[in-house]
Amino acid sequence: MAIKTVLGLFQDANQAADAGDALKESGVSENDVDFLTDCPYPEGAFGEREEPIRLFLFPFIGGLIGFVGGLMITSMTQMAYPLITGGKPILSLPPMAVVMYEGTMLGAILFTVIGVIFESRLPHKMTEAYDERVSQGYIGVLVTSNDDNSQQVNDILSNAGAVDTKIA
Repeated sequence: MAIKTVLGLFQDANQAADAGDALKESGVSENDVDFLTDCPYPEGAFGEREEPIRLFLFPFIGGLIGFVGGLMITSMTQMAYPLITGGKPILSLPPMAVVMYEGTMLGAILFTVIGVIFESRLPHKMTEAYDERVSQGYIGVLVTSNDDNSQQVNDILSNAGAVDTKIA
């Protein structure tokens, strides 16, 4: 059973929202419906699902890794090459703090860049249906469905007032 995507193009945002409601009523899961627009609409304008935001985890984990890396580099270097002066401790915290801070910042920044790329779904192969008119003001309703249900989804989008529909 092949997975297909159905794209319905709408000129009016209200018609696109009505199409989303009609799809929900027909039993299509919210996870299978996406709305494509060229301009920002308020959250929930089309009744779409709320995407979980996980970007904050990347800098946090990167900062922890950088902190531990800075701690290990400075402590192991001082233990490998001990410079005992006047009975002072081998591990000196003030110079270690600078390197640990830099490691924390470096790890957080690098992991943030990686997180933005990952959360933006890059690279993303365009295997779904797409139409250039979405970037010209049309609103696209993209539905992922089974091969069996694709014609039913196409009919629902057409009945909701879609200007054009595509099955890919």
